[in-house]
Amino acid sequence: MTSFTVLRGFARKPETSAQTNLEKCDLCGIGLPGRHRHLVDPVSRRLTCACDACAALFLTRGETRLKSVPRDTRILADFILSDAQWDSLLIPIGLAFFFRSSVEGSVVALYPSPAGSTESLLPQDEWQRIVADNPSIAMLEPDVEALLANRLDDPAEYYLAPIDKCYELTGIIRANWHGLFGGAEMWEKIRTFFTELKRDARA
Repeated sequence: MTSFTVLRGFARKPETSAQTNLEKCDLCGIGLPGRHRHLVDPVSRRLTCACDACAALFLTRGETRLKSVPRDTRILADFILSDAQWDSLLIPIGLAFFFRSSVEGSVVALYPSPAGSTESLLPQDEWQRIVADNPSIAMLEPDVEALLANRLDDPAEYYLAPIDKCYELTGIIRANWHGLFGGAEMWEKIRTFFTELKRDARA
């Protein structure tokens, strides 16, 4: 299963009970529910679908080829980021996620676009200034956990999110973008995504 297939699956409508076994664990072949665990390859950034038992065989930390993606999302209610700091990160839109790559040895910035996840050249010195103001992001789990920024809303929202949730957002945008500005349906899906993310997040 390719990473695009996983992203496309994220963008589907909720599955009915008759469809729940259509997707299978990429490791053992057992049927999976619509929402299930993922593993990530730090080199290719490819997501692999996994059942709970197979996901438990892989660590979030360590040197295994695949890493288990955590489930919890945490909202960062007191996150500090000025407009000037955001502009210094060279992100062209108000959505982005940042994760520490164990392969590259640095923090990577990606933003969702009609073409998928697009990487931005992140000024590492500017990132370190943001970390100094927000110690909660200093210990992001490499490859599997990200700072997800939503500056489309007022006030802006910031989350410590599993990396598969970030790719889920990317899949929504890629699958539903229409015309020059995305279209009303896509923006509604983005609002629904963040409403559900906030509902499920812990403080």
